[in-house]
Amino acid sequence: MHADLSRSTFRPERHYSAVVAQQGRVQLDADLNEQTAIQLHQARTLAADLIGPHGGPRDAAGFRIEYVGGKHEIDTLLIHGGRYYVDGILCDAGRPAAGVPVTDEESEDSAPEPPATWTYWDQPDGFRDPEKPGDRLPSPAQAPFVAYLNVWERSVSAAEDPELREVALGAAMPDTAARVKVVWQVLPLSLAALEIEETDPSREVVRAAFTRWAQRRSAPSARLAARSERPDHADEDPCLVKPDARYRGPENQLYRVEVHEGGEAEDATFKWSRENGSVVFPVDELDGTWVQLASLGHDAKLDLDVGDHVEFVDTAYASRLEPLPLLRVEELDLPGRRVRLSAEPGPGVGRLAHLNPYLRRWDHRGGPRRKGRSTALRGGAIPVTEGEWLPLEDGVEVYFAKGGAYRTGDHWTVPARTATGSVEWPVDQARRPLLQSPAGIARHFAPLALVKGEGSAVDLRLAFGPLASSVPAADEATLAAEDQARREEQAAEADPSRGRSQTTAEAEAAAEGDN
Repeated sequence: MHADLSRSTFRPERHYSAVVAQQGRVQLDADLNEQTAIQLHQARTLAADLIGPHGGPRDAAGFRIEYVGGKHEIDTLLIHGGRYYVDGILCDAGRPAAGVPVTDEESEDSAPEPPATWTYWDQPDGFRDPEKPGDRLPSPAQAPFVAYLNVWERSVSAAEDPELREVALGAAMPDTAARVKVVWQVLPLSLAALEIEETDPSREVVRAAFTRWAQRRSAPSARLAARSERPDHADEDPCLVKPDARYRGPENQLYRVEVHEGGEAEDATFKWSRENGSVVFPVDELDGTWVQLASLGHDAKLDLDVGDHVEFVDTAYASRLEPLPLLRVEELDLPGRRVRLSAEPGPGVGRLAHLNPYLRRWDHRGGPRRKGRSTALRGGAIPVTEGEWLPLEDGVEVYFAKGGAYRTGDHWTVPARTATGSVEWPVDQARRPLLQSPAGIARHFAPLALVKGEGSAVDLRLAFGPLASSVPAADEATLAAEDQARREEQAAEADPSRGRSQTTAEAEAAAEGDN
């Protein structure tokens, strides 16, 4: 997630079940976050083991799909409310109830019932645009298509959700904790993409093909390694933190390397931040290339400067994962809290205030320098080069493995520490850095319906019933013994001197005889 973190320490392969706080010790964000990650991992693993890859409660399963076309200006899907689990992740399609405003005249009207469904066009995290041909639904009259659920998680800070900020702390104070949001999106998928040649496939055929497609989409092939390299002529550099230092930064950092434009290596680009991409600036107004900011950074390290590259972001842009070119800061008007960008942001981002636009700063100024020359940027981001070490800054280097396929948003984090003069990264016994898959984004998929036309959608969802059931009746001998015990208790209460059962009296007599 894009948050101001020291590092991320959760490793499921270590099988830790809890984080144990010790008295008199420093409390770190990484420890608290690892406890949350452990509990979330356990809960979702249990849910997936019991439910399976996906499913909903039989009496409250959500995401029933209906196709509506023909009689409307544009085809759409109705997405019915309820709950559904995908790989143990809860997806809730219920709509929140609308509030009742206070009016001059008293009214006994209750709050209106929320709509029972979402549509394909107004689903909360879909942000589909009817003006974009690629967003429109296929015509089932030409070929059936599958409506499926795409589930992933992204971070949300106070820049995007101002209600997270505690106003009592004052505007000069930074925000507090960030949040992680489950994003669900109902999207169409052609039978050709599933490699199904039949025009009327069965449920089993579609589910099996979808499972194969989802496995290919879920497993990222891109891998990266990181290291801290001691520079040439280091002994002559008086600015090194320590004589054997390789990481030469003045502060501890959490570097984030994130894929910007996805695709094969020749098309992919990446960007990096020494603050895990957490330096953001809420936007009040956009006027051409000039951006009015709600606030500036809290110090020089967290502020903007001429030459910085920024990403113009809002809620819709963050949810669609469709990158736009990064822009360069060309001019600053600090008293007016304004910055001039190298170009006007794309037409689909930052114009709607309710989507909370903001700028996210990235820290690369140019491509990696090799042999005295810098790699040219493409769309403001750095072209991916596989099979060689790429320097970022202060001795930190990254390496992309050959043959990778890259997805927008996939990222790796690299903690750099001044105490050791190195980065924290897994290595083998020979101290060689190990290639790692991305830390995220983890994508999850579930088929919902095979849409054949108006009023004709084959339900592909799965359902489960409650595990609890009636307590089974005891056998006759047990019931008789319980009845005898109740009679003895009643007799004892009526006459304590005669309340002992025959069995109890015989046992006591036998004990006295033995003595």
